[in-house]
Formats: sequence, C-alpha cells, structure tokens
Amino acid sequence: MDEDWLDIAEVAQRSGLAPSALRFYEKKELIASAGRNGLRRTYHPDVLDRLELITCARDAGFSVAEIGRFLAARPGDPDLRARMAARAGSLDEQIGRLTRLRDSLRHAAVCDHEPIITCPDFKQALGTGPARP
Repeated sequence: MDEDWLDIAEVAQRSGLAPSALRFYEKKELIASAGRNGLRRTYHPDVLDRLELITCARDAGFSVAEIGRFLAARPGDPDLRARMAARAGSLDEQIGRLTRLRDSLRHAAVCDHEPIITCPDFKQALGTGPARP
C-alpha cells in the first residue's frame, strides 16, 4: 500500500464525518476508495478536498443526487449548467437572508430595547423594518 494513503479512520477523523457516512458516499459514488489495507478502506489524500466540497454542498441544502450530478458535470451538459446557475441564484438569495439574520442577531446581542424584536434597528437589520435615513 502507498504510504501516503489514508485509512478510513483517519479520513473520518480529518473530515469530521463518520465512517458510515464515508461508506455511504462511496456507495453513492461521490468518493472512491483507493483500495484496502487489510479490512480497512484506504483513500487518496485528495478525498479530503472532495469531502469538504460535499459537506459544503450538503450544508447548503443540496441532495446527494444533486451533488452526484454536479461532481459528474462536463462542459457539454447545458441542462446541468443551467440548473447549476439557477441554484447559484437561489444560494445568493439564501446568503442575503442569512446575512440579514446575522446582522439582526449582532444588533440584538447589544440592544436595550424591550422586547428586542420590536426594536426598529433590529427590524431594519432583519430587513422587515423601514430603511433609516
């Protein structure tokens, strides 16, 4: 076995994913093992980058099937590219909502208004109140 390969326990520890998740992703063909060292799966270190992408996509709400299609995308697939562009637009909207929520929570952490959710500055940060001059 190549000494640079990582066994499943090390990949799990370094990625923060359970070994069962790694086996699941392998079954769904999102990752591939490089072989075995005894009974333990081994992986090329590049799998950590791929797992980071998978985890990020899962956190953003992508399904395993969507991630699989994305990972298999080729430049000649215009339908998939259009879906990816549409999804990027949806993510922009989600980022905007989360940014407003973050800003309102930061304000709420220091606000003295009683109750906080009625504070005009809190509402403005959340995007539900009128713009302040």
